Amino acid sequence: MDRRRMTAIGVVVAAAGLTAAVTLPSFAGENAAPRPADRAAAVAPDGVAPEVVAALSRDLSLTREQAVRRLRTERWAAGTVGKLRAELGAGYGGSWLGADGSTLTVAVADPDRAAAVRAAGAVPKQVARGVGELDAIKSRLDTAAATAGRDVAGWYVDLASNSVTVLVRPGAEAAGRRFAAAGGAPGGALRVATSTESPRLLFDVRGGDPYFINDAGRCSVGFSVVGGFVTAGHCGRPGDRTTGANRAAQGTFAASSFPGDDWAFVRVNGDWTPQGVVNDFNGGTVPVNGATEAPVGASVCRSGSTTGTHCGVIRAKNATVNYPEGTVTGLTRTDVCAEPGDSGGAWLSGDQAQGVTSGGSGDCTRGGVTFFQPVTEILQRNRLTLVTANGGSAPPAGDGTGTPPAPGTPPAAGDPGTPPATAAPGTPPGDTGDCTGQVTRTGRIAAGRTQLQPDGRAFRAPAGTQEACLAAPAGTLAAVQLQRLTGAAFTTVASADTSAGVARLSAATPAGTYRYRVVGLDGAGAYTLGFSIR
Repeated sequence: MDRRRMTAIGVVVAAAGLTAAVTLPSFAGENAAPRPADRAAAVAPDGVAPEVVAALSRDLSLTREQAVRRLRTERWAAGTVGKLRAELGAGYGGSWLGADGSTLTVAVADPDRAAAVRAAGAVPKQVARGVGELDAIKSRLDTAAATAGRDVAGWYVDLASNSVTVLVRPGAEAAGRRFAAAGGAPGGALRVATSTESPRLLFDVRGGDPYFINDAGRCSVGFSVVGGFVTAGHCGRPGDRTTGANRAAQGTFAASSFPGDDWAFVRVNGDWTPQGVVNDFNGGTVPVNGATEAPVGASVCRSGSTTGTHCGVIRAKNATVNYPEGTVTGLTRTDVCAEPGDSGGAWLSGDQAQGVTSGGSGDCTRGGVTFFQPVTEILQRNRLTLVTANGGSAPPAGDGTGTPPAPGTPPAAGDPGTPPATAAPGTPPGDTGDCTGQVTRTGRIAAGRTQLQPDGRAFRAPAGTQEACLAAPAGTLAAVQLQRLTGAAFTTVASADTSAGVARLSAATPAGTYRYRVVGLDGAGAYTLGFSIR
């Protein structure tokens, strides 16, 4: 044993200030060295994973403190909107957050109710029509969808303008007005806008991750429910069989709706266990703690198997999209990009589930528009129960309990964003030996949770062979990942799990900054992590 190497680990770990600048991983990148003052001030709302904060900072060009402030405002806004909508009744004209996410505006069709809006801390805006009237106008257009033609890309309720907006190709404004008139939309409540969008379903027949339909097409898992997961309806029909990223038999489409809606439920076999988490495509997972619907203007992040995770803002609700394969209504419109194969993937606002990817226009190189099917409708229509991040479950929304459910994604046989496990040379299968090292740490872990060691920090190590072990009690499945700081993000260089006893890994690594990440996969309990370098 080279004592200088052992001392190097001990000194850096003990001298916390030397490496305290290294933070938790983001979905696809992170700032490696925020100021300590920023870290203390920017504490995310309870349940919001640091990966979400980092992704928002990246995609909305915010500092960490601004991202946290926005999340806190959005959480307050979601609760306030629910109360005001019930209080205002037919006079409720919709609500939205301003561009910076700091101001909640609530439209009122009854000027006498403006005081109630102010009392709740929001800004009232007088409008001519309540949101119920706008939805009724849009529903008439939905009924006339077959007459829309290819020049009409879609239509949606635009709350800020208190109108129904019809999107048409440039030069086809007259066609949009004819369609609206045929659908019975009054001129005063209608707005025709041009767009170069060409919405198509985000379905891809290329091989990929995380699940395949009939060994051919590929889509993305949405959120876990008891017995399986929800995804996009255009991905499969009842009876279609699915296989996971590892090509192992996974499940069967038990219910599906497309067009009209775009949702599906896949019932998995006993080899798969739904977990209340979402893959962050950076070697980890993000827990989800509810399904409270976010307002227009709120930030939202999408996770999909083709492009990973991207964030943006909710632009409109109750949108109808005129896909070449059929018209879908009741979607939520966002300015987040997506690409084929991302279909069915999860949408989160903070730590709250929002929906599953339907389709969109553009790509993640140039940017685009993407629509998602609200998850609450999928649960209600199919009487499904979502799996929560703490390993429990919650009843479907709308059951009278007043408690929104929380989703997650089922695990494949191996995390698609994590390199395969590397066992230490000479370690027999089913190892149940002791776990010790030059540095030892203990803690508690549960399914869907992660911890960084040592002590939430990172350490500098010289070139050499790094070895680690992770011991957890029976009934608790956990993984240990060795991660290296590369540029502005941590990447996983080796991993192992406790499925066969004590997890052991060994990796030859260059000099650099490293950390260990302990991930709860199933159950809950105490763990011991030991690591060394030689």
